[in-house]
Order: sequence, then C-alpha cells, then structure tokens
Amino acid sequence: MLDKFLRYISVDTQSDDKKDCCPSTPGQLDLAKILVDELKEMGITNATCDEHGYVYASIEGTVKDAPKIGLISHMDTALELTGAGVKPQIVESYEGGDIVLNDKYKLTEEDFPFLKDLLGHKLVTTDGTTLLGADDKAGLAIIMSIAEFFVKNRNLAFGDIKIGFTPDEEIGRGASLFDIEKFGADFAYTIDGGPLAELEYENFNAATATIHIEGKAVHPGSAKNVLINAILVGQELNQMLPVNQRPEYSEGYEGFYMLDEINGTSAEIDMVYIIRDFFKETFQAKKDLIKEAVDFLNKKYGQIIKLEIKDSYYNMKEKVEPHMEIIDLAKKAIEEEGLTPIVKPIRGGTDGATLSHRGLPTPNLFTGGYNFHGRYEILDVDIMEKSFNVIKNIIINNAKGVK
Repeated sequence: MLDKFLRYISVDTQSDDKKDCCPSTPGQLDLAKILVDELKEMGITNATCDEHGYVYASIEGTVKDAPKIGLISHMDTALELTGAGVKPQIVESYEGGDIVLNDKYKLTEEDFPFLKDLLGHKLVTTDGTTLLGADDKAGLAIIMSIAEFFVKNRNLAFGDIKIGFTPDEEIGRGASLFDIEKFGADFAYTIDGGPLAELEYENFNAATATIHIEGKAVHPGSAKNVLINAILVGQELNQMLPVNQRPEYSEGYEGFYMLDEINGTSAEIDMVYIIRDFFKETFQAKKDLIKEAVDFLNKKYGQIIKLEIKDSYYNMKEKVEPHMEIIDLAKKAIEEEGLTPIVKPIRGGTDGATLSHRGLPTPNLFTGGYNFHGRYEILDVDIMEKSFNVIKNIIINNAKGVK
C-alpha cells in the first residue's frame, strides 16, 4: 500500500475551482489513467475512465445474491497548498518528540497532541514545502490494495465489489457527474477519513457566498464625502458576522462562517465565504444573516454589493439513517480488529454527502491521515493497514449478513 501511495502522490492532482471543466486540472486525468492501467494489470479488465476523469471498475463476487458494495475515493488534492513536487519523508518508527520537516517547519506534540497516540508507528510526512496528498491518495492506495487482494483470493465468499475514483472532490464537484447507475452498487463507503476507527455518517450542510463590492474610487486628495473604499466596506461586512461563529472558535456540532478569499483594491473587491452547519434550520439562519448584512450595507452605501449564495452539499445523515445496517456492518468490521468504533460527525464533507442525497447511501471510513490540506499532513501507515483490514472484514461480512 505504501508503494502505491508514494506513486500516486508523485502526480500533481491539485484541483482548480476557477475552472469549469471536469476534471479541472489535467493531472487528475493522468492519475486516473494510471489507476485504470493498474486495475487492468490486476486482471480487472472492465476498468474504465470516462471523459470527465471518473474511474469505474467492478470485481465479480463469489456470492451472487450478496448486496453490491461500493468503495470510493477522490484523486484531487486541496487548494490550500501545492501538491506538485511532493517529497515525502518516512519515519520508520516514531519515537515521540518533534518531527522536523525542514529548517523552518516541524511537527510538535504541543501543536499536535495526537502524536502521542502514534508512538512506534511508521509515518509519512512532507518536507514542509507542499501538502502530502493523503487526502485522499491514502484512500486510493487502500482501495487498490483491496482490489488486488480480492482478485487474488477468489476462494473467499464475497459479493460484487464496485470501485469508483472521482475528480474535483476538494472543490465540491466530486459526485456531480458520478454515474450511480453505471457504478452499480447498492451502498458504498468513501475511504476518505482520518484517525483510527473513525466512522462517519453526518457532515456539514455547505454553501458558498460570493460577494462583489464596487466602491466609489476617486483621488484621495479630493475624496471628502465622495470616496467609498470597497476594502473598508468588506471589513465592515465581516465585522457584522458573529466572531464566535468562525472555524477557529468552533467544534463538534457548531457551524461557522469562514472568509476564504478576498481580492481587489479600494475601488472594488471580491470576497468568498464558506458557510457550514449541521442542522437545516441554523444553516438557513446563517445564510439569512449574511443576506441581511448585505441588505443593510446596500441601504447604507447605495446598492454597491452583489451577493450570490450557492449550496454545495447537504448533511447525509437523513439519507443514511434509513440504512443503518451499513453502519452496523462497518462497526462490526472495526470491532473485529480489536478497535472501538468512533462514530462522529465530519466537520467537512465528502463525495458521500452528495451521493447519499442522490440515492446511494455512502458513509465514510478512516485512512490514517491527519492534518489534511497543508504542510503538516501525516499518513500513519500502521493505521492505513488497519483500514485495509476493516474494509476486508466489511466485504466478507457483507456476504454473510450482519449478525
């Protein structure tokens, strides 16, 4: 699995939210073709990549009447930091203390207390100049290894296994063009989580608020009673939103507003907020509040602000709860590894959120990744192997039925 992971992170697959095409970047298509070739080399001759970069493959089961199980991961990496030229560093057995990435950056137990839980484990880190890509190339490596295992072990009893790899998950489009009918699964799991034994079937409702503020630009020497500084209006808008509803002050089931981008000059600016909340009522209230703030400032300054709010995905909980047998299946598989399932909400989203709302219930399982989307990203290889074992248990138990 580690060899596969290192191979996949060598391909730059950072997605681009400024592009409308799918996939949004050519590197994702390059990786998709690599994955298809590897699947075919395993003997999975039906592996395909469509024109949008989605990879589909199917392994015929040995038990014909078992529910068809899907495994899904995404190929792209996040926008926060480049995924080009990743230089992984391997810690063969973590002995505690700081992990030096380079002369400027290091992982410390003070900043990342979870490190104490990884003692003795084999870890992969960055060199501090890029992200790692464990989100979600760890998931790719795990699923590819699962595929290889079941192709080679047809003496085992298991149902059909459906494999899907998606582009552009990090920009909220991963499931948009996913062909559920072609995929052919009765239910699925995204392999896109983090720490050991985590199982997730709740996630944020998500929206993006795009704001354009056109000020009134004049020479500052003759600006009295005329100039409207777009930057200051943007600051005023940001100050009207609750400070305690920012991500740095939120946890658990608490939602937030995050000012994600701001670009421009005193003449005009563009701002982008991401809005997140677990509950429909408070999600709507957050969207309403930002609309009210814009309305107030437009009345104050004369219709200088344009606002567009677009929903991205919704909480999968209401779509998964009618199918709790797939949660029980995952819990049992985790327990069989001597672990206690950690069922918790995702403070984010996965392709499974959209897929669940499109009719394919798709909770999320752990990979062993930590600190996603930045230079401090870590992959715990020991936990990745546990994830492999859990998924293997799920597939085998699926053919037996949950007891």
